[in-house]
Amino acid sequence: MLHQDADVLLLDEPTRGIDVGTKAEVYRLVGEQAAAGKAVLFVSSYTPELLAVCDRVAVLARGQLQEIREASEWTEETLINCAIGSDGAAA
Repeated sequence: MLHQDADVLLLDEPTRGIDVGTKAEVYRLVGEQAAAGKAVLFVSSYTPELLAVCDRVAVLARGQLQEIREASEWTEETLINCAIGSDGAAA
């Protein structure tokens, strides 16, 4: 259940362990909230999901913010490389 007046939604692995149909419903609801002007912090370890759902992606690794980019500027490879600290992740 979503708080009706919340300006920010914090979603930590909201699609982990649910079926494909329910995932689609979660994505739809998240999209509706974002379109209504809500800020959505969507935490996921599934990189294709992040790239498909998010406008911007921030990488946190070892408790530190590594980088923030528009989702369209990331690939799965650069996202993973940034998270594990491999050279070549920064553009």
